[in-house]
Amino acid sequence: MHTSAYWIGHFKANLLQKRINWDQQPNITQNEITTILHSLQAWQLGETSEGRQLIAAAEKYALKTGEPEFVEATRLFIKEEQKHGNNLGTYLDRISMPRIKKNWGDSLFRWVRHLNTSMESWTLAVIVVESTAQIFYQSLKDATGCGLLKEICTDILIDEAYHITYQTEHLAAIYYSKSAFSKNWRKPVYKCFFYCTSLLVWYANSGLFKAGGNTFEGYMNKMYLKYNKTIKKITSPLVMQLI
Repeated sequence: MHTSAYWIGHFKANLLQKRINWDQQPNITQNEITTILHSLQAWQLGETSEGRQLIAAAEKYALKTGEPEFVEATRLFIKEEQKHGNNLGTYLDRISMPRIKKNWGDSLFRWVRHLNTSMESWTLAVIVVESTAQIFYQSLKDATGCGLLKEICTDILIDEAYHITYQTEHLAAIYYSKSAFSKNWRKPVYKCFFYCTSLLVWYANSGLFKAGGNTFEGYMNKMYLKYNKTIKKITSPLVMQLI
């Protein structure tokens, strides 16, 4: 388990990394734009949240656990997500395509998160979405020959790997603070939420996933592996030794 101070240092250092050469011109084809535009616009919107409710949940959690640095780590995490949204938005601008202000998938996800403002529900939701994001951005990268877009995807993929570790550690800490009874009912709830959300993401972005070389079966197999590395690992008794 890493401390919040560790993650503050990581996020601050990572924000200084320059992995994208913005001097290059986008060389995307019209066929590629037709295939990826809807999903690209939707994910750009999803990456631009101000995170006010997440910060509020983090403040409540930090007060409860006596870890005030957790709030700053959360703010930096949000800032990194906003960087993704800004980069995707800049790319849309560069190819003269509009940024959208509303999308049913983004609206649904925000509504689900707002049903429960606890740090636990936020963390679980972020883990699932970040897991699908790894497949999404790899698919986007594989679906285009545009060097600039590939670099944007690579930058996001590097960040997302750390994001999942960050969120998984916190969900593990929350899970193991619960009673035995609470742990037992949380296991199927976590699993159901993980796979239901995975199916929704496929439904909303199947064209992009397929363009990136994924079948539905292949996508679900990847999500199965990600579930085993995150949620299932969290709820395993062996994790208790690491908390």
